[in-house]
Amino acid sequence: MSGTFVGMPAFPEAARTAVDNPTLRGNLRHATHTIRAKRAGAVAELADWAELREAGRRIKDHTLRHLDRFLEQLEASVTAAGGTVHWAEDADEANRIVAALVKETGESEVVKVKSMATQEIGLNEALEAEGIRAYETDLAELIVQLGKDRPSHILVPAIHRNRGEIRDIFTHEMATWGRPAPDDLTDRPADLAEAARLHLREKFLRAKVGVSGANFMVAETGTLVVVESEGNGRMCLTLPETLISVVGIEKIVPTWRDLEVFLQTLPRSSTAERMNPYTSMWTGTRDEDGPRAFHLVLLDNGRTDTLADRVGRQALRCIRCSACLNVCPVYERAGGHAYGSVYPGPIGAILTPQLRGIASEIDASLPYASSLCGACYEVCPVAIDIPEVLVHLRERIVEGGPAVRGGNKVVLRPAKGHAAERAAMRAAAWAFGHPGALRTGQRLAARSRRLHPRTLPGPGRAWSGTRDLPAVPAEPFRDWWQRTRGGKDAK
Repeated sequence: MSGTFVGMPAFPEAARTAVDNPTLRGNLRHATHTIRAKRAGAVAELADWAELREAGRRIKDHTLRHLDRFLEQLEASVTAAGGTVHWAEDADEANRIVAALVKETGESEVVKVKSMATQEIGLNEALEAEGIRAYETDLAELIVQLGKDRPSHILVPAIHRNRGEIRDIFTHEMATWGRPAPDDLTDRPADLAEAARLHLREKFLRAKVGVSGANFMVAETGTLVVVESEGNGRMCLTLPETLISVVGIEKIVPTWRDLEVFLQTLPRSSTAERMNPYTSMWTGTRDEDGPRAFHLVLLDNGRTDTLADRVGRQALRCIRCSACLNVCPVYERAGGHAYGSVYPGPIGAILTPQLRGIASEIDASLPYASSLCGACYEVCPVAIDIPEVLVHLRERIVEGGPAVRGGNKVVLRPAKGHAAERAAMRAAAWAFGHPGALRTGQRLAARSRRLHPRTLPGPGRAWSGTRDLPAVPAEPFRDWWQRTRGGKDAK
């Protein structure tokens, strides 16, 4: 992944700073609770939601098992429809491809549809280094770009900003990027939206090159799909003469029939809408409509490595709805920037360490950025068991072991700073493997329970500072079972 976030502190330190910001916490609390409530209502309207969720899970798993075949089918379909397919192993290669394609047109600016993949690879920064200016056209992405900020949410990148802050950003920064904001701009949503519309309109009408991602790619037809709520995507996809789409290889679905499932679950889980206001689909090029040249850049950038992990690969099912962020108590308090990645929240905590690896301090800390409450799994429309993957990644960090990096099998060394945890887990494993020792330990704990402290000493103080230690029962379960013959003699 891109180095955009390199230098970020580990999650606990970054989260501590965010929690101390009352404005940020207020913005996040209001936004996430509002989206969460609306989503629950939209999902409740469908009596077959559980069946749709299971169908989405099965489609994604089937696709990932046969990803090589479907990608080859997609390439053939896109080529037959007049498009050109490029394969990018990593972020650097993808950036080089896009920059070269833009330079071939002779243009020095592009308009962009909101795209997580281009943020992941740091495309805007790479284009700027080549003398090409990229203009974000999604309202929230525009706010982030004008504010020299970073996105903090998958669906609403500027969720950490309130209306007053957005007005100030527009007033001070719009003029440096194009049409200035009105002198009398207020913080009314309608006024802010109108200022953005006027600012962007000249860019839509002038741009010759558009850059997009895609929510889905249909292998059987070579069709790409973008769903959005503002119409900016439709403008970027249809007005430019050249369209370049950078898409992760996991975004593929085999057939149009499969696409129908996700066009029901994605809008309800993300924006709490029955369907997206704008669903744009394009297949190659047509002389009489849309761009004259279409290029599809298929991005790996760690996805094949993730696919090799039998437990962790389920993260590739993600359809970027952001429902897990809106129910996560950790995200609600820490915000998206603390995750040091364009993928924040629970899905970022399992996806980023797999795409980037766990060599850095920030990436090794992400699997611990969770209370394991399971709320994320309950709302996921493709049933990604995020808590399971979090525990799996924690084990990898503490114990090390075999993994795949850069397409090669490697053996990861245990991360530093986990020696006590490693020793505790090994001691627990030994005890559970020796029933006699376990029984003796349980009896000693029960008989000495009056001497047990209510809080832990040393490093454990941080854990017990906000919770009491569980009380040890007066009698171990095994002794109770033998004494009462499984409860038959208990009154």
